[in-house]
Amino acid sequence: MKLTMKRISWMLTGALLLTVASCKKFIKEELVTTLTEDYYKTDAGLEDLVKSAYTPLQWKYTGEQSYCMYNFGVDEFREGDQFNNVRYNDYDANLNSNDAFVNSLWTNNYAGIRRCNQGIEMITAFNEPTSRVLGTQAQKDLRIAELKALRAFYYFQMVQQFGGVPLVTTVPAAPQYEFPRASVAAVYEQIISDFRSAGPSLPWRYTGVDRGRATRAMAYHFLAKAYLTRGSAVTDVRGQKPTDMDSVIVFADSVIARSGHALEADYGGLFNAGYPDGKIPAVGENGTPPASSKAKIDANNASNEIIFAAMFSSNLNLAGTNNTTHLYYPTQYDAGMPGMTRDFFNGRPFRRLRPTDYAIDIFDKVNDSRFFKTFQTVFYRNVASNTGLPVFTVANAPTPALVGKPRVGLGDSAALFIVNPANMPVLTSTLASMRYYSVYARYKQTSIGGPVTTDFSNNKYLTMWKFSDPVRLTTTNNEARGIRNGTLARLGETYLIIAEAYGRKGDYPSALNYVNSLRRRAAYKANEERSPQIWLFMGGPSGLANTEATNLATQTLFDNNTPGELYPASATTTPSRFIHFILNERTRELCGEFYRWEDLVRTETLYERTQLNNPDISASFAQHHKLRPIPYLQMIAQQVNGQPMSAADMAAYQNPGY
Repeated sequence: MKLTMKRISWMLTGALLLTVASCKKFIKEELVTTLTEDYYKTDAGLEDLVKSAYTPLQWKYTGEQSYCMYNFGVDEFREGDQFNNVRYNDYDANLNSNDAFVNSLWTNNYAGIRRCNQGIEMITAFNEPTSRVLGTQAQKDLRIAELKALRAFYYFQMVQQFGGVPLVTTVPAAPQYEFPRASVAAVYEQIISDFRSAGPSLPWRYTGVDRGRATRAMAYHFLAKAYLTRGSAVTDVRGQKPTDMDSVIVFADSVIARSGHALEADYGGLFNAGYPDGKIPAVGENGTPPASSKAKIDANNASNEIIFAAMFSSNLNLAGTNNTTHLYYPTQYDAGMPGMTRDFFNGRPFRRLRPTDYAIDIFDKVNDSRFFKTFQTVFYRNVASNTGLPVFTVANAPTPALVGKPRVGLGDSAALFIVNPANMPVLTSTLASMRYYSVYARYKQTSIGGPVTTDFSNNKYLTMWKFSDPVRLTTTNNEARGIRNGTLARLGETYLIIAEAYGRKGDYPSALNYVNSLRRRAAYKANEERSPQIWLFMGGPSGLANTEATNLATQTLFDNNTPGELYPASATTTPSRFIHFILNERTRELCGEFYRWEDLVRTETLYERTQLNNPDISASFAQHHKLRPIPYLQMIAQQVNGQPMSAADMAAYQNPGY
């Protein structure tokens, strides 16, 4: 049964609580089937009501809407060869008001808003001094602040996708059928008011059993982002004010300086559950295929850099769909790659998204470790049997002792993706001499000066492994339910938020201070292992020196049309190039982390940058695609002046172009 806008206004939340589940955090894992409305007049019931308001956070990660609404139709990713929901990348006519994802986004967020509204009202009215959890005003204020922060978050998601939406901040006493859209400016005022009101009553962060609750760091991170989003508008009307960038700086700085959250020392510490453990065996010998562990996923989930996340259960008997984002980015390694079969470590390859040339080229692969910590370039043999696999011959064996032995042992490199620059194509004769079973060169040629071709395709491409979930706690490697949490905010983004605000004020030295904090973290450290591709195919040094000095950004990167920054033709001034520079920096730091569509819309660059960098975009892509269509199911559930919406009413309610 679809939850319409009408039902949002009066439906009890009791039934919705039946699906609450999480990791072993503040939401207790239990199934309750006998709840009534009276239960929410008790302190235990109100606690459960507050917890239920977190459940809609999971929606973003529990299906293909995750990449469709945030990573498709942008400059960073294009289609793989087994794509669904292509309307979100091509912007074709199928992206319309009947779309299931836009309807789910609407109903999911309003379900969260409904729970927040009910909780705020019922906790405000609750008066039980003997309660251990809500007996004092401070305890009540804490829970109300949580709910206000969540309500602001849900509205922030809505306004970025739809523009102006109905503002519902109370629980109607009777069924309500008319929900006029508020202006974008009014929605931002509500978001900012809620975050500002919530912050002072919340602790800066939680550890232990309460990790996952809204905190002051969460409220102020998103408050800074809301000010930045509102204040980014140039031609759009969002209610922007001259003080917006100052507000960004105040609240983002407080998170960085006072929250207790800290950047991971190593960028890979956020995602290293997806990186291979173990050593490569000697040539001709067998080793062990790469593996990971639940402990590494738990460590990634618990990173102190993470400010706020959608929590998922590691108890699959109680879990729902859970996090499915690990499915969408792997290339087809389990077919067409000798020595490889589907396994837990490499995941189940749905092959929905592959990185664009822009996403590959915008990284400095020689000095900045983030590229190789974002994309997988090597697959390690996991097929145990040698049957049918190439062996060394007298003609190609490095030593006579290796003749007849497998060219690639178990756990050794079976497939290699060479990410060489366009001006350094690899000769096909060099590729043929390599012992690996499969080699995919980004740029190759049969002779020096000859035509340049590529082995990269929509079936064989770089896998982004940020969301890899190589455990999943089941006996089948087809298991779709991942146990990673869905990161909604991390401190690395807070640094970029404040950097952009300083840059928009023309204070480029301050902006670069924050950018370079991330670049220092991203630089290779002395003796840190790194891909041999750096010196074999990219012209980089073979030594393992610290690259911090060469990885720092300077103002010359946006004072001039620096080729490596791939600026669009419209970026002709330092201020305009700075905006594109910060978008490039967001790719280097946050690539694929479900921000991009909203980033491009916020900066009014969606149309230009996507047209420039995404070859799959169709001719139907237009400026109006900066907003999603208002769902048809939500309009037919409403009334205007006591009557069902007419076709004219719907046209007036709908976003332009749909």
